[in-house]
This record gives sequence, structure tokens and C-alpha cells, in this order.
Amino acid sequence: MSVPSPIRLTEYQPAWFTVEEIPQRVGEMLWREYGAQIAVEFPSPKTDNQWRLTPQGWVGHIPLTPEFHFALQPKVPLGNLFRMLEYAYQLKGFHLLEGLAACQSLEEFYERLAHILARRTLDRARKGFYRAYLPETEQLPYVRGRLDARQAIRLPGQVKLKCRYQEHTPDVEENQILAWTLRRITRSGACTERTLPAIRRAYRSLQGLATLQPFNANACVGRLYNRLNDDYRPLHALCRFFLEQSGPGHQPGERAMLPFLVDMARLFELFVAEWFKANVLPGTKLKAQERVNIGETGALHFNIDLALDDIDTGVTWCVLDTKYKTVDTPAKDDISQVVTYAVAKGCRQAVLIYPTPLAQPLDEKIGDIRVRSLTFALDDDLEQAGQALLDSLSQSGELYEMRQSNGN
Repeated sequence: MSVPSPIRLTEYQPAWFTVEEIPQRVGEMLWREYGAQIAVEFPSPKTDNQWRLTPQGWVGHIPLTPEFHFALQPKVPLGNLFRMLEYAYQLKGFHLLEGLAACQSLEEFYERLAHILARRTLDRARKGFYRAYLPETEQLPYVRGRLDARQAIRLPGQVKLKCRYQEHTPDVEENQILAWTLRRITRSGACTERTLPAIRRAYRSLQGLATLQPFNANACVGRLYNRLNDDYRPLHALCRFFLEQSGPGHQPGERAMLPFLVDMARLFELFVAEWFKANVLPGTKLKAQERVNIGETGALHFNIDLALDDIDTGVTWCVLDTKYKTVDTPAKDDISQVVTYAVAKGCRQAVLIYPTPLAQPLDEKIGDIRVRSLTFALDDDLEQAGQALLDSLSQSGELYEMRQSNGN
């Protein structure tokens, strides 16, 4: 079945469509299912009796019906978007994205990345999938492993014996994650017949070996690897990308097509955190998503996007909060939020990081806390933009003064 030409929308840019171009039932379905990702204004005199669609900080692919697909384009240059994904999902060290910066669309990027996952899975299949020993307990007509002697004595007439043993099996999470991810990719509607045969072959290579069960992106993070399964590390990094972008609020089922959606605010947060980890300021260490409890019970808490600590003393020097917004000046709520973080950590530096320069940047003191707005520009060279941000952070001298006051 051929894939229809998608209706293309650009992040935060409104677009108008006639009722002939988008039927009423399609517009209503888009509003009901993806109203958080696309602001849908119904035809009315206000909109000149047209549909007004405005993507809200999400990019990707929505196969709404077999006839109507929506492609949400980023305002960030595609090459930079790919580099952000490379940092955010820790793919940089695996050289997986070489050559993909030449992709002309996000859909092409998704498809080629899926093809990489399929090829690497097939390579592992030729070598043999990873196996591990898992504990099993079963009623058997013979003794295998350790016999449950207590049950055998208590029930002497039993024909089958309860045994505990270790099964050497490929049905382990390492392979189950691959199987689940590949299945979701085949149902995404984002791949064409150029790559689907390889993706299907990779999925079939795991059928009968790995139980098909749901996993989310968190299952791909913080895993332990050894010399026998270390080549699964980049595979799971790719799986994390696909599982995290499978579309918000998706319920398990047998839908023929699944959305591929990237939350740009979340991607910006992940990217900045990983870039800072790779380019940390001298004398500091970075903490990402640090949980801070409020009160003794910890019933209330918040997570700080980024905190820069003195590497020797552990004292927090600066808290940073990413804001993927296009605004003229920081919102009062955002200022209150980052200042609260600084108070909670007992530091005097609070920074709001935006993807574009503000018309009215912030640099004020609230009590003892200096609160600023800085930019990690996404429309040019990302490495240069990151270095400019680091220069802005370090040039004020507060870090040096803090280290001097702590005797370093």
C-alpha cells in the first residue's frame, strides 16, 4: 500500500486549510487525539471558514488515517536536530548517525535510523543472540537441577517432582526490548518498502526466541552490560529513541499505524544536559534531574533540570532550567521556578536557558541570587553555541570566587 503525501506543518507556524482539503471528520479526529500536539481551530468566520492548524512544540509524523498523514517539521535546521538527537540519546560515541545529516526530512531520518537498527539486529542474529541463565521452577517427571525435597517427602505419591534449575535461554530482556521496538517500527507507518523488508526480517529473527511484551524507553537506560552483550548497548540506545518517540498517550492495541512524535522541549532539555556532560566547566560537575524533597516526609518534591556543583566540595554553584520557548522576556512563573531551585540548593546563581536570544534578556538580583537568561542557539553551529553559553556562565567570576572562599 502506497503512503499518501503528508500534510506538512512547521513548528509554531499556523497553516490554513479549506474544508475540501481536510474533511470535518478528519479535523475532529485530529483535535480529539492530538490536540496537545497541534492547536486545531475549527472553520468559522474568525478563521475565514478554514481550518487553522498550529503545531505546539512537537515534530514528527502522525498517520491519522490511511488517507491523511501529518508531517510536523521542526523550526530547528534538520542537521542540528539530528545532532541534538545524537547527543540526547547518547548515540554520538557509536558513530550511528554518520551520513544521516544529509536526510531531507525527519521521516527519512526515522526510516534510515530504523534500517540501522534492523541491520545491526540481523548482524547479531548471525552471530547468535545473547543468552543468559534464568531461574526456573517446574513440576517434572525427572530430577533436573535441585529437587524440592521438602515437597517430595510431604507428597510421596506425586508422579512429577518440583525442581529448581537454571535455563540457558535467549528469552531475556536484552532481546525482548529489540523485538518490541522492531514490532512498533513495522506498525509506525513511517517506513517504506525500501526498508520494511529488512525491518521485518530482523523482527522475525527474534520471533520464537524472545517473548513479545511491552517496554518503555526507561527499560533501555541504566542497563548493565558485560563482554558477551556489550554490543547491545548501541542497539538499546536506538530502541530508547524509537520507544520514547512512539507517540504520547498511546494505548496498547492493534492499530495499523503508530505516530512518531518528538517533544522538542524534552529533546532540548536532554540535549543541553548531555552537551554539558561532555563539555563541563573546569572545576565543576553536572547533576541532571536532581530530585529535591520539600519537608521531612518528602511528599512534595521537584526535579532541577541541571545543577553545577564544585567538584571538590560538592557545593552547588549554579542551577539551570531549560525553556524551549520563543518569547521576548522570561515569564514570571519561570523566574520564580528557577529562583526557588537556587534557594533550595543554597546557591546564588540561577539561569534560564532559551533556544533563541530574547528581545529583553534578564540579568537581575533577587536578594542574594543573580538570575539570568542565556541562550543555547539551535539555528547555527551547536558546538560554537554551547561554548558561547559556557563563556557567558564562567566570565562573571562567581565560580572563581566561590572556589576561593572554599579554600580551593
